[in-house]
Amino acid sequence: MSTDSSRRPPPAQRAARRSKPQGQITRGKTAQNRLRRVDLFLARYDPALLRRTDGDYADALFVDLGYGAEPFTTLETARRLRSLNPALRVLGVEIDRERVAAAQPYADALTEFRLGGFNLPLAVNANGRPETVRAIRAFNVLRQYEEADVAPAYAALAAGVLPGGLLVEGTSDPYGRIWVANVLRRTSDPLLWRHEALVFSTNFRWGFDPAQFQPVLPKSYIHRMTPDEPIYTLLSAWKAATLRTLPERVWGLRRWFTASLHALAAEGVDVTLYGRWPELGFLIVRHMTYPA
Repeated sequence: MSTDSSRRPPPAQRAARRSKPQGQITRGKTAQNRLRRVDLFLARYDPALLRRTDGDYADALFVDLGYGAEPFTTLETARRLRSLNPALRVLGVEIDRERVAAAQPYADALTEFRLGGFNLPLAVNANGRPETVRAIRAFNVLRQYEEADVAPAYAALAAGVLPGGLLVEGTSDPYGRIWVANVLRRTSDPLLWRHEALVFSTNFRWGFDPAQFQPVLPKSYIHRMTPDEPIYTLLSAWKAATLRTLPERVWGLRRWFTASLHALAAEGVDVTLYGRWPELGFLIVRHMTYPA
């Protein structure tokens, strides 16, 4: 850890400051380990992406967008994901200059903190080539925006992401016990992103009820809890599935959660049941109709 907070930023960071950041300053209150389960999800969901070193992926960044008043989430994520890729470059991005300045003592050769917004502060790497991004985590960022701002934010974020890269964007409760996130895959066509999954996560500390997830739905869904919307249909079907599988509760919340997911799958919902995802407290819904 560097202790000289007054040192001049590296050339890449100086170059990255040229564009005015797009976005608004968030409240910035993030507890330590709040996004631990998001890191767990990323490491299990697409470990090959985090490990890739071919072509433009050789130096590609993992971006933690909107890390908050203190750089805990970025540092924790760097430590966890480097168990998969020890050379993974991690970039923490904040739109508040004071937060970026306060994070500089924690920067090192593989971890940087830069001023920026949805237009990511990418620069030129050590080889003289434009920096690229393999994945972006944007948690608890878009909730303060209007719903109409979501699509432009996604479009701006796509600029530096390599084809095949990920955007995981969502909302968690203050302690990270429950969260919901959109998983989008970067395409090479004008659509920019393909919606790949809607993910619900719980550690069961607050019991289990599908209604617990409604307050942490991503911005793209929170105003769509009406009977004519797919998200309403999904949560209603999940609630009904929990009632049908209620006898499983005697064996514990994880068993009940898993049974409810199997009941959803039996009704035709495209639910991921392999890889211990249900047992770990994850509902992954694929081919979810995404709000336009």
